Amino acid sequence: MNNRFNGLLDSARLWARQPAAWISTQSISARGVLTAAQSLLSLLGIAALVMACAMVAHPELATDLAQALRGAPPAPQQVVVAPPLSELMEAPAVRPAGLVIATAETQLAAEDKDLVGSKKQQDAVTNWLSKRYRVAGDATNMLVSTAYLTAREIKLDPLLILAVMAIESGLNPFAESPMGAQGLMQVMSKVHTDKFQDMGGVQAALNPVANIRVGALILKDYVAKGGSVEAGLKSYVGAAAFETDDGYGSRVLAEYSRLKQVSAGKKVPYITPPQQVASSAPAPAKPKEAPATVAQADKQISADQLAGL
Repeated sequence: MNNRFNGLLDSARLWARQPAAWISTQSISARGVLTAAQSLLSLLGIAALVMACAMVAHPELATDLAQALRGAPPAPQQVVVAPPLSELMEAPAVRPAGLVIATAETQLAAEDKDLVGSKKQQDAVTNWLSKRYRVAGDATNMLVSTAYLTAREIKLDPLLILAVMAIESGLNPFAESPMGAQGLMQVMSKVHTDKFQDMGGVQAALNPVANIRVGALILKDYVAKGGSVEAGLKSYVGAAAFETDDGYGSRVLAEYSRLKQVSAGKKVPYITPPQQVASSAPAPAKPKEAPATVAQADKQISADQLAGL
């Protein structure tokens, strides 16, 4: 009898402890769920903060998100295409009426053929200048083409224009000297404002097309007034009132001679050897001495040959 009673008592005690254990287990589970919920909410908050920052930095994302929520198709993105190099280098004003663009169909006069040259010659000059002065081929091609077209218009040797351009700026269209000379031909735009009038004004001084044209016109005027290419170059560099031009004319004529050889199909090194640079330096000043040895090497370049005057 006592044994049965003790068994019932143990069963009652066990049954009484089960709810406490169950409640304790449920309490632990609830804490886990609450912790997981808090973590999830933290992640959602961080994601929302990142999204808000992205929308502030890129407003178009907010528009795209709103359209996506409304079910509207996303707006097509505009593709930005860089303009052709020829458009970037066009003069700001309309080309003067006298400037004729050479094409395959253009009938050239006999005296213009030497000034315009053949495509093979222009390509050879372009390639050589591009490598010598480390300028992109497309950009160099535009500069060479502009020089040839300008030369045909004003009747001046294009290789002389390119030689001056090379020595003055190294084919840098944005070059500017401490004295204010600007662009490829280092033109003093404040002095020659009249020549920029039909090219959009002096603000076009750094425009390659306008700068080449104005510089070539100035050079031709100086050659005509001086009576020789050497005298014209001396005036161009601003040394007309001085006894010497510090070798400027010799350097230009040396580069002209190289371009002449390149145009004729000869192989000319891109880097000038030191001894050749030394040989192009001006000789000691003497009365009535022949000009530069470089000019003599080309059978004495005359003003008529270079300027077409």
